[in-house]
Amino acid sequence: MPPRRRSALLARLVVDEPGRPQVILGELRRVILDGAVLPRTVIPLREVAELFGVSHIPVREALKTLMGEGLVTHQPHGGYTVAQLTAGELREMYIVRETLETAALAAAVRNASDADRAALLEVNVLLEQSIRDDDPAAYQRRSRQFHLALTRPSRLFRLLHMLESAWNVTEPVQSMVHIDHADRARLHTDHSLMLEAFLSADVDRLLHLAEHHHRRLESVIATLPTDTGLLAPMEDISIAQ
Repeated sequence: MPPRRRSALLARLVVDEPGRPQVILGELRRVILDGAVLPRTVIPLREVAELFGVSHIPVREALKTLMGEGLVTHQPHGGYTVAQLTAGELREMYIVRETLETAALAAAVRNASDADRAALLEVNVLLEQSIRDDDPAAYQRRSRQFHLALTRPSRLFRLLHMLESAWNVTEPVQSMVHIDHADRARLHTDHSLMLEAFLSADVDRLLHLAEHHHRRLESVIATLPTDTGLLAPMEDISIAQ
């Protein structure tokens, strides 16, 4: 029997504080959300426990938490793997993101402080830099930061927690990494217009632009390849328009 291949995830884990359950959970979550490993990557329980110098119990508990977050799946006799969405599930999660973001935007505009606006401008500068550098991975990170900076001033903390959780579920796909530069540029044009509306406190225009942006996102993610392991093959699931 050929030797078992070492999981690609193990090489990405950083062990600064062995033995602490929250460190194990945080490090596993970080690697998955960074898109450092593909969906369906094996997460070997025994090897992770050995790496952190712990028993199987805290690793298993961390993996159960990540299963609850939609980041890890488990199959009987098949072990734990990084979760893989179908194309339909990915689109559904984008709809969830849109719904939650829309619910927060009006309150965010009303409650935004000078510090909130400055933070949003700072993220936008970094987002523009990722476009100029044609750095898809940076654009993926900064786009998330931009959208969360738009909604964070709402102070609707439970809603914001749900929004961030929805982002987490879609993050392993790294959608923005796998689309054309031209599509990223068009999406960033939307971001720039949304920023202007936010700064001028024009709620109606911001909501209109956000809806347009999400329709563009839907069309862009529909072009993602399904034969690269990013998405699970499945029959197309139509979305009510």
